[in-house]
Order: sequence, then structure tokens, then C-alpha cells
Amino acid sequence: MKSIRLREGKDRSLLRRHPWVFEGSIQKGKADPGETVRVESSTGEFLCWASFSPESKIRARAWTFDEKERIDEAFFKRRIDAAVALRARMPITSNAIRLIHGEADGLPGLIVDRYDDLLSAQFLSAGAERWKQTIADLLLAATGLTRLYERSDANVRPLEGLAPVTGWLRGEGGTEVVIAENGWKLSVDVAEGHKTGYYLDQSDNRKKFAEVVRHYGCQSVLNCFSYTGGFSVAALAGGATEVISVDSSGPALARATAHVALNGYDAAHHTALDADVNHTLRDMLKQGRRFDAIVLDPPKFAPTAAHADRASRAYKDINRLGLMLLKPGGLLFTFSCSGGIGPELFHKIVAGAGMDAGVDGLILDRVGATPDHPQTLYFPEGEYLKGLLILKR
Repeated sequence: MKSIRLREGKDRSLLRRHPWVFEGSIQKGKADPGETVRVESSTGEFLCWASFSPESKIRARAWTFDEKERIDEAFFKRRIDAAVALRARMPITSNAIRLIHGEADGLPGLIVDRYDDLLSAQFLSAGAERWKQTIADLLLAATGLTRLYERSDANVRPLEGLAPVTGWLRGEGGTEVVIAENGWKLSVDVAEGHKTGYYLDQSDNRKKFAEVVRHYGCQSVLNCFSYTGGFSVAALAGGATEVISVDSSGPALARATAHVALNGYDAAHHTALDADVNHTLRDMLKQGRRFDAIVLDPPKFAPTAAHADRASRAYKDINRLGLMLLKPGGLLFTFSCSGGIGPELFHKIVAGAGMDAGVDGLILDRVGATPDHPQTLYFPEGEYLKGLLILKR
């Protein structure tokens, strides 16, 4: 087994069970992409077994901190079975659920979602890629399914020295399924949709939005960065009579319109607007438009902390505009899915947006991802999704 020796003092994060080893922490040692290595302190003590990635700044990702454990098929079976069993205990009634959530399930670089009768997976690290075929077989055995679609086309793959890969890894057939979420129906195409096909992490927040729209009697709703209209369907379910979905993707908006019909809502209550969100918010402000509720669920502005300054300006601007477009007593449901923006910083950004807009608000709730996207005590980077529900005063 190949070994990686760390520089003096660079073992602290591993001693705290954080699973990443960065390039600059390594004193000596190398291995092939995805190969299992023994990671040692500067004085030779065992720290963890990890997968090596010679092209990534995250040079090694820990599989286990147990020196006696071996990284073999039995190891992956234990981890996958445990992750699937954990989801079975969760109070989730949907036929769509995240089964494997990377580091939180002890499988760095592996994301697996179940959509009804098929699995959609992302292999995002050199280690997950090396064990792909074994993992695929174990996933089907653990779930009793026969189809697994690969969506390894995320922008982090090239950072690992890996080319994008998409297509059937096991089985074949149609890639579109209808999922049940909070009593609604939503269609998902695992070959074309974002991430593995859909944003399952927002399921509980869409349910909450429907509840607050109904409770506060919101009639006019603006859903920004709407994608396929999950929050729009939630608004209609909550009793809204005017819902505008804004996105720059025509196909996503077409699916949003289809979702309105699929759930039996009046098409006259929904408008799909193919436009840039920032320009739309400014134009609506000039037009004197105002809304009872606004959703801001933008894409990842800050993939890492290094992008936080630029992202902060972008988040602040859309939140400033959103707060100005709300009627007094209106609701802003605003999110950041950027790992480089922590909850405290996001709060400060939105507070700054309120100051610039001359608007105060009450924070009714702080939200995150659904429980099937777990966060661990040792891996704070796992808290990527954070949201604030704000009542404009």
C-alpha cells in the first residue's frame, strides 16, 4: 500500500475527522488516480485510508480513520447499505430521495438519487470513479432496482482530471419519471435535468412555502431562477392566483408550465417568463410592480470561499431588488446554495441588502436541505444550502 506523508502540523484537520487533505499539506508520496493510500503524520503515525487524486487541489479524501478497515468491495457494501438503511428510517414519503450524500455518508465524491424506479448517480472524485463498477452493482443490490443512469457531468470532474460521462451505467430505457412530492406531481428527466435530474434538497422548503403562502394569504408570487417550477407549483397549492416563473432556460420553463397542468391548476394563474432575473427585477421595479411573496433560489454564485466576495455582491443585489419589490407584509424566501457562503455571512449579505433597500424585515425561519442530504459534525462544508424566510415590515 502506498503512503502519503504530511507536513508537520498539517494533520490537525484529519485528527478532527475532516476528510480532506489539500495539496499543500503533503510532504511526500504519490499514487495513481483513485488509488487507496495510507495517510501518515509527519512522524509516521497512521491518520486515515484515503483515495488519491493527483490532479486535484484536494489531493486525498479519507475513506476511513480506522486503520484496521480495508478499502474493498465489502467496505463499499457496508457504507451503501448503511446509507440506504438510514433513508428508510427518515419520514420521507416521496418516491424521490437522496440515497448517498458524499462525505456525509462516508463516500466522498459519490452522489446518488433515487427517482421512482431508477437511480441517478454522480461520480465526482477520482476515488469514486475508480470504484464505479463495484459501486454500481452494490447500489442495485441494495435497492432492488435494475437501472442506474450516470450524470458525471458536473464542473468539478475536470478538477479531478476526469472527463464528463453521462449515460446508462446499468440497464436502459426512458430517462423521464414522474415523482410525488408533497402531494404534487413533478416530471424529472435524469438525462437532461440539473444535477442528477432535480433539486431534491428543496423538497421541504417547497412544502413550507405552500404553507406560508396559504397562511399569509399571498395572491401574487414571483419565483426567480424558477427552473422547472417547483416553488411555483407550491405557490399555486398555497392558493396564489398570480404566479410568475422567471428563468433563462426555455425548456425548464416549458416543464414548469407542464407541471402546472399536471397538477390541475388553472393555466391562467401562471406565467412563464424566459428572461434574465436581474434585468427582470429591475424592469419590474421601474414598472411599479409589487408582490406578496418572492422566491430567490439562484445558482451557485460561490463554489468556494475564494469566490465569496464576488458572490456576496451578486447575492446582495438580487436580495435588495427582491425586498424592494415586495409589498409591506410580503414574504421573501431567499437561498444560497454556495458552499463558500456560510449561514452567518448569508445573513449579513441579506441584512446589507435590506439596508441598501431601506427595508427592515423579520426572520420567520432559517432553513436548509432536506434530511436525506445530511450534514455531519466534522464536515461543515456539507452545509451548502441555507435559506431565510423574511417578512417585510
